[in-house]
Amino acid sequence: MTAATISPARAWLLAARPRTLPAALAPVIVGTALAIRDGAFAPGPAIAAVLVALLLQIGANFANDVFDFRRGADTAERLGPTRVTQSGLIAERDVLAATIAVIILAAIAGFALVLRGGLPILLLGIAAIIATLAYTGGPFPLGYNGLGEVFVLIFFGFVAVAGTYYVQALRLTPTALAVAIPVGALVTNILVVNNLRDLETDCRAGKRTLAVRFGRAGTQAEYFVLMLVAYLTPPILFLVGAAGPWVMLTWLTLPLAARLVRQTRRETGRALNKTLGGTAQLELFFSILLAVGILLPWR
Repeated sequence: MTAATISPARAWLLAARPRTLPAALAPVIVGTALAIRDGAFAPGPAIAAVLVALLLQIGANFANDVFDFRRGADTAERLGPTRVTQSGLIAERDVLAATIAVIILAAIAGFALVLRGGLPILLLGIAAIIATLAYTGGPFPLGYNGLGEVFVLIFFGFVAVAGTYYVQALRLTPTALAVAIPVGALVTNILVVNNLRDLETDCRAGKRTLAVRFGRAGTQAEYFVLMLVAYLTPPILFLVGAAGPWVMLTWLTLPLAARLVRQTRRETGRALNKTLGGTAQLELFFSILLAVGILLPWR
């Protein structure tokens, strides 16, 4: 695609990458469901948490677009969705300005959460903003040094789920941390399959992702292990009394998970874009069913 064949509005939509937004929304759904179950639901903080999560995801997408271009990781050989900076659809300076603007909006929305949750939320918010920019930017980009999965697991798993619960309940429980595990594992798998797809091009660009370090077989194993962690967590939650049997509704998505695991073993290159989209759908479906299972009465 070129600037002559696509409208500015469509270009900005491409830059925002709306298909990634469920990855930001799913953890908030689970954290809010737990707050409702515990009688701690607070609509204002819940809405603010949604806004912060979505804005930071969009900000990260903008930042990755411009910083990957600057580092030479995005070229004509790119296998994933169109990047607007590399393709010339939007000027580099405009994408960078949009990154800053969206992060400022996220900080404004987050101020309500800071008023509610105090210093811990302020520190987490600052850390999330730094990590959003440092994923592909700065002197030590996380995504280029094999720390992408750690970043995603922490911020899209534990911080997003447990943080959503905390700003409503004003306390943190072991269950809030436990339900973050499967959500974090599945959202991390979105990055894993992304890096599996880009293994060869990342290697040529000097991007030392875990996929580059582990190789194809190791990355396929990583995807499977994270999937296993996600599906073993609900029965453990039930067995220890942290949730009722309804959390096993998440296993209704097992056929999709099995199909995605097979695809990571059979497909390469652009064919993995379908697997990438399927993994994002799986995370959303799994999280919704986990939220329903948490909410349904069981004792």
